[in-house]
Amino acid sequence: MGVLLILVGLAGLVLGDQLLLGILIITIPRHLAHLLTGGLLAYLGFGQADEGLARTALVALGVVYLLVGMLGFVLSALLGLSSYGVEDNIIQVLVGILSLAVAFISGRGTTSRA
Repeated sequence: MGVLLILVGLAGLVLGDQLLLGILIITIPRHLAHLLTGGLLAYLGFGQADEGLARTALVALGVVYLLVGMLGFVLSALLGLSSYGVEDNIIQVLVGILSLAVAFISGRGTTSRA
């Protein structure tokens, strides 16, 4: 997830405010958000050994991405205020769901030490 978000952020910075892969409208703040969250996820996945910390961060970022995606749908449908397109909202929701799924699936089969 982290590497994918970093690649999306880098591609967005290179392309500027254009369509990414013909569907996503990306702006500079979104590039930076993708780079930051991708960097955090990559560090937690590859650079440290505390599974609990990685799982907690995945849950937190998953909830944030899920809420941003759902809020984009609500703001767009009700108020016409969202600058996200439908595809952007779908991807935000999918990243959130995938992050939460990975966090909860990776927690299975581990035992806690008390």
